Amino acid sequence: MRISVVKYSIFFLVLVKFSPVFATRTFKENEPCKRVVFYYHDILFGGNDTANATSARATNGTGLGKFVLGMLVVFDDPITKDQHLHSTPVARAQGFYFHDMKTTYNAWFAYTLVFNSTEYKGTINIMGAGMMMEKTRDLSVVGGTGDFFMARGIATFQTDEVEGFKYFRLKMDIKLYECY
Repeated sequence: MRISVVKYSIFFLVLVKFSPVFATRTFKENEPCKRVVFYYHDILFGGNDTANATSARATNGTGLGKFVLGMLVVFDDPITKDQHLHSTPVARAQGFYFHDMKTTYNAWFAYTLVFNSTEYKGTINIMGAGMMMEKTRDLSVVGGTGDFFMARGIATFQTDEVEGFKYFRLKMDIKLYECY
């Protein structure tokens, strides 16, 4: 009887040790498992620049306030490793943003970074509020595929250049805290 109790106790301890319920993944809050910096270039279609435009208004602002509340923009923007618009893109940002405040400039973004280069393959999905008047703002990385499979993290935006409503460039510091 005593041998059976010892065998079952050892079996139970081994079972608990290797059980997925008790498995823990190390999570270091301050250390991303992957970090990349890219530049997002947006050229809004102005009516006569079809060849250069990378985004277009799908709806105009509502007229409530002076901050284009309700304007929806769809885009297919180049993403580069440096600040130069004409550098070879490492990805395309495909999605939309809409202006969602009537008291200041603010936009809500939802888009996918689509990679198809020698360095990266796959996608990163980003969404959240971009408080345009803030020096930096964080958006959520909510998933990905390929090299970024099921990625989770933060994309910190910093406005790098603005030319009225025609062009803007954002620095995106992407820190992934869940990498598989």
